[in-house]
Order: sequence, then C-alpha cells, then structure tokens
Amino acid sequence: MKINYFLLLLTPIALLASGGEGSGGTDIFPRTVNFLIFVSIMYYYVANDLKAWYVGRKNEIATKLDSIQVKLKESNSKKEIALAKVEEAKVNAKNLIETAKKEAVLLTEKIAQEADAELSNLEKAFQDRMAIEQRRMQREIISNVLDEMFKEGSITLGDDEMVKIVNKKVA
Repeated sequence: MKINYFLLLLTPIALLASGGEGSGGTDIFPRTVNFLIFVSIMYYYVANDLKAWYVGRKNEIATKLDSIQVKLKESNSKKEIALAKVEEAKVNAKNLIETAKKEAVLLTEKIAQEADAELSNLEKAFQDRMAIEQRRMQREIISNVLDEMFKEGSITLGDDEMVKIVNKKVA
C-alpha cells in the first residue's frame, strides 16, 4: 500500500519531466495530478482517524438506538400494565355499582319494613287510645246522667233500679 503511494508521488515528476512552461498547453492535467497526490497524502494521514471517528459515531448511534428501543419496550410494558389496571378498575367499579344497587334495595326494603312496623305500632296505640277515650267518655256520660238525676230530684229510683240503669250504661 505504501508503494502505491510512493509511486503516486513520483507520477507528477514523470509526467512533467518532458514539459515546460513554454509548451503552450493548459495546466489542467498537472493540477489534477497534484490534487490527487494531495488527496492521497491527506487520506494517508487522516484516513485512520476518520475511520475511527466513523466507527465510534456508528457505535454511539447504535448504542443510542438500542437504549431507545429498550425504553420503548419498557414504556410499552408499562402501558400494557396501566391498561390492565384500567380494565381491572372498570370491573371493580361495575362490581361496586352493582353492590351499591343491591344495598340500596335492601335498605329500602328494611326502611319499608320499619315504616310498616311503626305504622302498625301507631295504629295499635291509636286503637288503645281510642278504647281508653271511649271508656273515659262512658264514665263521663254516666257521671253526668247520674248527677242530673240526683240534682233534679225528680226521679226517685230505688237502689235496684239504679244498679240496673248503671249496668245498662256501662255495658
């Protein structure tokens, strides 16, 4: 490889040995050869560094790409976990709603039963109160009738007749 470079360096000498300034041609060919020699020399000194930089850059990009792919896989797995949790939460919410509806039905039934029991207690208390009031009114009426009878003195009854009258009123 170094021999090729050396021969490349000697080529302009061989090409320009026969010509001079008075040849009257253009100097494009010698300039092209000089440029190629310059590029070859630069390649000789810089090629390894450029290759190393290129390989390093390529490895750096590959590493970044790998880390991005790992992060993508992690985020996809986290997304799947989150979606599973969302579905689980939806199922739990449905179960809670069903449970709440059942509890509401049970509570309404319980309240209805308690209200019915309270109504029956109130009705019984009302019936008892009515019976007490009827007895009180009967006593009052008997008392009023007897008071009138004794106040006026117009009716004279015997003890037997009074007992019969009182028994009739009480019954």
